[in-house]
Amino acid sequence: MAQNASRASWSYGHVDRKLQEIMQYIFEQCFEASQQYGAPGNLLLGANIAGFVKVAKAMQWQGVV
Repeated sequence: MAQNASRASWSYGHVDRKLQEIMQYIFEQCFEASQQYGAPGNLLLGANIAGFVKVAKAMQWQGVV
């Protein structure tokens, strides 16, 4: 989406590196959340918790909660 919005042309290698960075970040967030909430290594639980926390913080920031 960023590539299309900026009307840029990225090489396969650039796209692959970006995707790897994004996936690494997601994995780290899920893994840290799973450890923090007592289920080390449970990435499904970690993903759900990390997603919920992200939404809750956004709602607080916007003054909804």
